Amino acid sequence: MWGGTVSFIISLLQRLSTMRELRQTQALITKTGLTDHPSVLPKLITFSALSTSGSLDYAHSIFVSTAMEDPFLCNTMIRAYSLSAFPITAIHLYNQMHHSNVKSDHFTYSFVLKACARVSSSFEEDGKLSQFVIARKGAEIHCSLLQSGLDHDLFIQNSLVYMYSHCGSIYIARRVFDEMTQKTAASWNTMISAYDRVSDFDSADSLLGLIPMKNVVSWNILIARYVKLSNIEAAKRLFDQMPERDAVSWNSIIAGYVQTKDYHGALELFREMQINGVEATEITLISVLGACAEMGALEMGREIHESLKRKKSKIEGILGGALVDMYAKCGSLNCAREVFNGMRMKHVSCWNSMIVALAVHGYCEEALDLFSVMETRLDEARPNRITFIGVLIACSRKGLVEEGCRLFRCMIDEYKIRPEIKHYGCMVDLLSRWGLLDEAHHIVKTMPLKANSVLWRTLLGACRIHVNVDLAEEAFRKIAELEPLRDADWVLLSNIYAEAERWDDVERVRKKMIDLGVLKQPGSSQIGGIVR
Repeated sequence: MWGGTVSFIISLLQRLSTMRELRQTQALITKTGLTDHPSVLPKLITFSALSTSGSLDYAHSIFVSTAMEDPFLCNTMIRAYSLSAFPITAIHLYNQMHHSNVKSDHFTYSFVLKACARVSSSFEEDGKLSQFVIARKGAEIHCSLLQSGLDHDLFIQNSLVYMYSHCGSIYIARRVFDEMTQKTAASWNTMISAYDRVSDFDSADSLLGLIPMKNVVSWNILIARYVKLSNIEAAKRLFDQMPERDAVSWNSIIAGYVQTKDYHGALELFREMQINGVEATEITLISVLGACAEMGALEMGREIHESLKRKKSKIEGILGGALVDMYAKCGSLNCAREVFNGMRMKHVSCWNSMIVALAVHGYCEEALDLFSVMETRLDEARPNRITFIGVLIACSRKGLVEEGCRLFRCMIDEYKIRPEIKHYGCMVDLLSRWGLLDEAHHIVKTMPLKANSVLWRTLLGACRIHVNVDLAEEAFRKIAELEPLRDADWVLLSNIYAEAERWDDVERVRKKMIDLGVLKQPGSSQIGGIVR
């Protein structure tokens, strides 16, 4: 009897295509008492974690309810997280696996090394220390696999080259590569890409000349190089010459067009990709949604969203963030909220897109409330520099001076984020907008970065509203030192003098404007230099 039931349930699991079917099957499994059956649980977790129609969050909830003693289940979850927008979780799971004395195999090491590489690649310029920590973790894993005698496994050797190169240890990556007794095309291409990533093109070309088997990946590396150098014409020529193309080829050239702000060209290439019958990947869609956001191409963005829903694809991570960002920048805030609320696992980019969108559209309290929710879920997404740009915009729009100052200190002291020029721009905008010109001026004068013209123009504009002639004159001089003055700068200074009834200065400025051929243009505004 039980044998027939198990066979029936396994046949159901093998035919799963949606999460609804999985939940129904799981209910049957629970009802029949087969939850811990060794042939059943792995299939449940594998579909949920790795299928394009699955849910990694749901897989994790099943996984944590079991004892961590099955290497296959651990490997499945580590693999799933290494491929997801949350690769750091794969490293956490590996650590738990190690502490629970679950034996690691060559699959474990390959997946966690890939996770290390992806985590390291995600760090920004101010994350060098964290990148160093990840590199040390990768070296620790290397030592463990040496002790286990798996260091000669070809797949693991390729993973080591990949990990070390992405962690900035190019010299060690090359040592591992040179010590490999057997090399595949993947081995050569990984090492060549590593040199290209650090702009060591001589070493990359040297290996390209030695590679015994050039393939489509080798061509893709060259395209990626030209894209990195913003030489999109050379990249397109190479793309047109390729004897064979894959999705990565299309992704690279589309990303290149987006990088050089040729959004129309990117969307045209996407249409051409569809005509050629090449299946778009998540990376393709992220680039194309970015182009839609910048162009306001809401209809194409909606088409992509509807296509994802028809295919029952997972909308989470960076792809979900790109959808939220597209809808928000196209002015469809309700759709952005719908996508955001429907995501169970949200990458930091998704939180950022929603917080910034709410702040820019005037929903400042909602933006700050969402930030508070984000702070309760630091295991999922930790606020970064863009997050704080969003919350500082919200504070500025709402006039929450004390809260803005508190959050600025929190960013530095609690989250260890070094302020950039845009953060200082937000603070200058917040203080000057609400009449605290002395405090705003103090920030501009004492911040560790050189103030740009945007900050001085923010002060100049505030001087018109709050009538501070002395500061306006200083701001005007500073702008002139940094770049050629615009017509609007002269008009603004003239108006500030007029507000203060300093008519001689008004006459002097207007005479200068006539001499320079300055024309008064229709009014426009710029808020703190904040670019979403």
